[in-house]
Amino acid sequence: MKYQVSYDGVATHIDWQLEDVTAHMLDWFWSNMEKGIILWHPEQHESLQWAVAPRHGNPIGSIHIAPQTWDDGRRQNLYIRFEALDEVPAQVRDYIVLEHVTLVAGLGLGEECLANPDPMGYRLHQWQKTDYGVVGKSSAIGARRPENEEAGRIWAAHAAQEVANWAVFLPELYKLYKVVTDVRRNPFADLSVEGQGRAARYRYIRPDSPPAVKAG
Repeated sequence: MKYQVSYDGVATHIDWQLEDVTAHMLDWFWSNMEKGIILWHPEQHESLQWAVAPRHGNPIGSIHIAPQTWDDGRRQNLYIRFEALDEVPAQVRDYIVLEHVTLVAGLGLGEECLANPDPMGYRLHQWQKTDYGVVGKSSAIGARRPENEEAGRIWAAHAAQEVANWAVFLPELYKLYKVVTDVRRNPFADLSVEGQGRAARYRYIRPDSPPAVKAG
């Protein structure tokens, strides 16, 4: 994988390129994270659970619990919510420049954060197809918890490995799950957008689409 890390004073960014991974595969991944979470970062990830599961066609509002330990040795039991673009601060949406988008908020480190969600920060992943695979950009953007350069470097080391591992496991995992036609167990949402920045809107996820539902 080719990638470059930068910090602009507000956010940390990873610009990356992957071969033999398609934009469609990455769209699929974000509704099926539990199927590949250990493969995504074997050294630092633990099993993922959905506090609020994504629905077929619309992952907005879904919340996954992603326990992980980064290079600094801190174990974090992160609660992460898939955001509606128009409900995210404008300065976060300003970073949207590519054709497919996942924008999630880190709500907190325990179940209590679900009672009154107040994002600590945002993670923006975006990508689009190329002749060889995909080009993408992943960004860590602060909110309640500011994103400084040191914290950004720690996150970037973790996230760059995640991105690189997509090329290792995602094409085969996506292919294997083609046999599962029940969308309750193998959901999919097209994450392509129209426009850029503050004008970006999901092309196929509509406000009246069925929302995510509480797991269990």
